[in-house]
Amino acid sequence: MAALGWLTSRRRSATARSVLAGEASAEAARKSSQEAGVPPSAQEVSEFPVHGDERAAAFFDLDNTVMQGAALFHFGRGLYKRKFFDTRDLAKFAWQQAWFRLAGVEDPEHMQDARDSALSIVKGHRVAELKSIGEEIYDEYMAERIWPGTRALAQAHLDAGQKVWLVTAAPVEIAQVIARRLGLTGALGTVAESVDGVYTGRLVGEPLHGPAKAEAVRALAAAEALDLSRCAAYSDSHNDIPMLSLVGHPYAINPDAKLRRHAREMDWRLRDYRTGRKAAKVGIPAAAGVGAVAGGTAAAIALHRRRR
Repeated sequence: MAALGWLTSRRRSATARSVLAGEASAEAARKSSQEAGVPPSAQEVSEFPVHGDERAAAFFDLDNTVMQGAALFHFGRGLYKRKFFDTRDLAKFAWQQAWFRLAGVEDPEHMQDARDSALSIVKGHRVAELKSIGEEIYDEYMAERIWPGTRALAQAHLDAGQKVWLVTAAPVEIAQVIARRLGLTGALGTVAESVDGVYTGRLVGEPLHGPAKAEAVRALAAAEALDLSRCAAYSDSHNDIPMLSLVGHPYAINPDAKLRRHAREMDWRLRDYRTGRKAAKVGIPAAAGVGAVAGGTAAAIALHRRRR
C-alpha cells in the first residue's frame, strides 16, 4: 500500500484504528478518482450548492441514503450466487445484517464476528476478480435500488462543479464501482489488505464505520484542500453523526429515530424518500416492498428463533 505521508498527523478523539482506516480509505479514494479522471460538469444552479466553489464538496453515506438496503448484503447475495460460500454462511451473514439494523447498536464482539466472516469470504481471491464481479452485482441487485431523490442531490453538487464522494463501510472496491456507475467523483470505503493483488483476510485499520468515516472525510478534505465548513454530508444513520458534524451543511436523509431527533435539535435539514409511515419512523433496511432485503432479514430472524 502506498505511503500515507501526505496526511497531516495530529491528536484526534477517534481510536488509532479508526484513524488508520480513515486515512487508508481517503488515500484509496484519491488514487481511484485520479486514475478514473472523472470530470464533474459545471452548470449554474441555485444558491446551494454554490456554483464554482472548488473548496466545497459533498459526502454521501451509501446504505439507505443513496441506495435502498445494505450494499454489503447485496454484494453477499451476488457472491453466494457465484458459490463463494454456502447456505449456512448466507444465513449467518443475513442475521448479522439484520442485527445491525434492528438492534440499532453495534456490539463489539458482534461487529468483530461480522468483519471476520466477510474477510474469510474474500481471503485468497484477487482484487481484480472482486472488482469485476462487483460490476455484475451492481447491475443485478443495486442499480434499481438507487433513491432518485438522493441521486438528484448528488447531481446538484456535480452540476455546481463540486466533487461528490460516497462514504461507506462497504468494501472500497465495491463502493468505487457504485460511485463510478453514478458518475460521482469517487468513494471512501473499508480497505481490505492485499499483497500482490490478493486479499490477505485482514483489514487496514477497521471497518469504515462511525468515527472512522469522520476521519476519512477529514483526511480527504486535508488532501484536497477543502473547507469543511462549506461542504455537505448526507446520511440516514445516527452512527454518522461524527461525519455530519464535521461539515457546514449536514443533511439527514431517510433518518433513523435517533438521527431524526438529533437533526431536529441541531436544526439540520431532513429529507425522507421512503414511502409509508412505518418507514418514515424507523430505520428499517428499506421501504415496504423491497423484497430482497426485507425477505432476507425475516428469514434470518426466523432461522435464529428456530435454533433457540
